[in-house]
Amino acid sequence: MADPTGTLTGFADATGRFLPLAVTLNGSQTMDVMRGLLAVDFAEYDSLALAAEPGAGGLTLVPYYQGERTPNLPHATGSVLGMTMSNLTRENLARASVEGLLCGLADGLEAFVAQGVPVERVRLIGGGARARAVQEIAPAVLGRDVLLPEPGEYVADGAARQAAWVLTGTLPTWETSATAVRSAPATPQVREAYADRRDLWVER
Repeated sequence: MADPTGTLTGFADATGRFLPLAVTLNGSQTMDVMRGLLAVDFAEYDSLALAAEPGAGGLTLVPYYQGERTPNLPHATGSVLGMTMSNLTRENLARASVEGLLCGLADGLEAFVAQGVPVERVRLIGGGARARAVQEIAPAVLGRDVLLPEPGEYVADGAARQAAWVLTGTLPTWETSATAVRSAPATPQVREAYADRRDLWVER
């Protein structure tokens, strides 16, 4: 599959084929930055984010701290938009940082859908997936149930599976760990607000 828009990037895999990826530079670091600003630990950060309503009282965080790859904006900077005297709270800032991170991932997910790739399931893996706020807010922002495998080295497992495929000529079937499912009512208004504001950033 080739994406003429350039949103999805084709990475060569071990089999000689290409794996389409939507790459973000601002994953769990988005939460780390806000956690540091609020001077809270992981549990407190989760509690703050989950105490706010969907939409963070009108705040939108566009997390282009390091520029971005999806979309391709290497010189962009992050923005916090929609601030008022009443909505600029610790809870809303924490929530906006989680929603901003997830809206970026949702944009990548929808890029696959736009290219005709069926999205059969969404799995959350990696360090950020361990955050309770991410686990509970993700299905609302993504508009889909999300699966939460047990923590593991899934990137390394995938590389080993591909290596075995190249060596034997057959893709091995490997059992995955037990998986929890998270569901939540969709919050399309969060995605809509982000879409209206994601291009409002200052060049570094």
